[in-house]
Amino acid sequence: MQRHGGLFLKTITVSDLAEQFRLEIIAGAPGVNTTIESEDIHRPGLEFTGYLDYFPKERIQILGRQEITYLHSLTAQQRDQRIGAVVAMKPPCFVITHGQEGLDYFTLHCNRHSIPLLRTGQKSTNFISRLNNFLQLVLAEEQSLHAVCMNIFGVGIILRGASGIGKSEVALALIERGHRLVSDDIVIIKKIGPQSIIGTHNVNNRELLQLRGIGFIDVTRLYGSGAYQEETSINLDIFLTPWDDYANTELLGIEDKVIEYLGVPVPQIDIPVRPGRDIAALIEVACKNWRLKSQGYDALEVFEKRILESQGK
Repeated sequence: MQRHGGLFLKTITVSDLAEQFRLEIIAGAPGVNTTIESEDIHRPGLEFTGYLDYFPKERIQILGRQEITYLHSLTAQQRDQRIGAVVAMKPPCFVITHGQEGLDYFTLHCNRHSIPLLRTGQKSTNFISRLNNFLQLVLAEEQSLHAVCMNIFGVGIILRGASGIGKSEVALALIERGHRLVSDDIVIIKKIGPQSIIGTHNVNNRELLQLRGIGFIDVTRLYGSGAYQEETSINLDIFLTPWDDYANTELLGIEDKVIEYLGVPVPQIDIPVRPGRDIAALIEVACKNWRLKSQGYDALEVFEKRILESQGK
């Protein structure tokens, strides 16, 4: 397995979060530039009973009706002590859902420690779902590749090869066959789950394809919105190799090759390139074949079985 491209991590600030979800800042405004590095969130419950041994202070803290109702039920002295202890752990921020009010006892401690206290009118479940999706995307590990990313028959591919071998020209041929470009030249890989990665663009190259001798073209202007999509799950890595290296390419496909991106293994195949070969058609076949394999059908296994049967074994 190999690693390719530059690996980098991203962070956001509490201010970014407030802007993204239009959250009201009701206390701790000086701390809005605090960075958020964890994509996990936490709903403090046990912590408000005084147990702080395993408090995940690096996470965004969400307080819904259940948590706030419990705090309202405490005596003023209990609230002051327990909220003060939690806020003093200095998590990046607290978010109150359902637009709940009567939080003066909370704002006091957040202002004292400059910990942002934010509020949204959304229900806890809706907000948490949206927040999880947002954090997963913006804080996911990322890797940049010099490649092309496309979606072929619903199969996300990374198309790699030496500079000048014709990756963008193959992408154009695939677009003309009705497939979708995700990114050309620079591809951003994001890890969104233990075994899941997606490919997307770097914003600057969104919807653009660069062709030698022509320059940049806008695929949505030339071929319509159906020729492009923002991102795709990555299922297959295809490497275009010069025909002179064909001797090093395994003909029957017995050897299953794998390449690793962000710790996630991706099936990888080599396609030899020479004038006259319909590379776009071969890539279509490779994607269809991958779908069949993922459904449990392997043409090589069928071939080997037939050989054994013909030999009476």
